[in-house]
Amino acid sequence: MRRLVLSAVLAAAALGAGVLGYQSLLSTPKAPAVSYVLLNGQKLDSSSWQGKVMLVNFWATSCTTCVHEMPQIVATHEKFKQRGFDTLAVAMSYDPPAYVASFAETRQLPFGVAIDNTGEVARRFGDVRLTPTTVLINKRGEIVKRFVGEPDFNALHALIEQLLAQG
Repeated sequence: MRRLVLSAVLAAAALGAGVLGYQSLLSTPKAPAVSYVLLNGQKLDSSSWQGKVMLVNFWATSCTTCVHEMPQIVATHEKFKQRGFDTLAVAMSYDPPAYVASFAETRQLPFGVAIDNTGEVARRFGDVRLTPTTVLINKRGEIVKRFVGEPDFNALHALIEQLLAQG
């Protein structure tokens, strides 16, 4: 009888641990609190993202995939910006500031561009090292999707549509 009770207790404990593990898989991680300075000198932090769907793109001027995808990042921003969507391009700490500023100016990037001089923003977003890395954040400040490499922009647009439709 004791063995049967012990087995039942162990089974219940294993089931409880499994349920907790499953629930943690379902929880969506919050975007980290970050501060940054845009190329125009404006100081902002992630609290300004509240209630918006945000696309945070980590990139570098030396990254050919980043340069290739940037027109699509711009098109995505333009398509959704009137509906509560915003974009932040975060240049990696190793990217020369003059190159970043020149790139943003010559391509007339229509969204905020920050240089992550210290690497702190990349660290807080999970120690981003590969570019491009793009993070999509919902209106509640939760990370919904992380793309390493160029995203499938059709799928990205469909996901943005869903997030914008959520209350």
